[in-house]
Amino acid sequence: MEDIVYFDLETRRSAAQVGGWHQTAKMGISVSVTYSTKLDEYRIYTEEETGDLIDQLRGADLVVGYNHVGFDYGVVQPHTLWNIGEMTRNLDLCTDLSEKIGHRLKLDSVATASLGLTKTAEGTDALKWWAEYEQTKDVSKLIDIAYYCCYDVKVTMAVHRFGVENGYVLYDDRNGNIAKIGVDW
Repeated sequence: MEDIVYFDLETRRSAAQVGGWHQTAKMGISVSVTYSTKLDEYRIYTEEETGDLIDQLRGADLVVGYNHVGFDYGVVQPHTLWNIGEMTRNLDLCTDLSEKIGHRLKLDSVATASLGLTKTAEGTDALKWWAEYEQTKDVSKLIDIAYYCCYDVKVTMAVHRFGVENGYVLYDDRNGNIAKIGVDW
């Protein structure tokens, strides 16, 4: 059975805190989440477990994410000597869609239009929860981040599957209309 691994992560620090978006390696990982089609399970990793995360990504037949090559891998990169993007076979849905229409789409735009799903929170909420965790050591804040990240993985998987089954996805365009993009995932 082919192992498609869906992947997302949340960071400890914002771009502003580390000197800009070109400094992703300094952002740190609060939580990483994968879903494996072979194992039929979600896995949650802390930054200290990133070696195990990398092993799972390397072992996958395909890693699917939303801006994971452009962003998440930059956050993971300090944890390996090898180029994580070159060690894995990837389908970055954000990159693929952006190349087709000429601008970046948010996952929420595609998920809402295609499936009626919306995200449970924003990345800024995950940063706030991490700061609260660092201050209080309240484990419930880590659980909040893990729940949010798991749901993003679930939404990414649902968008991917919709595209595979239908040959297109929908999105909310800049004029407030629903538009269609053909995909060959």
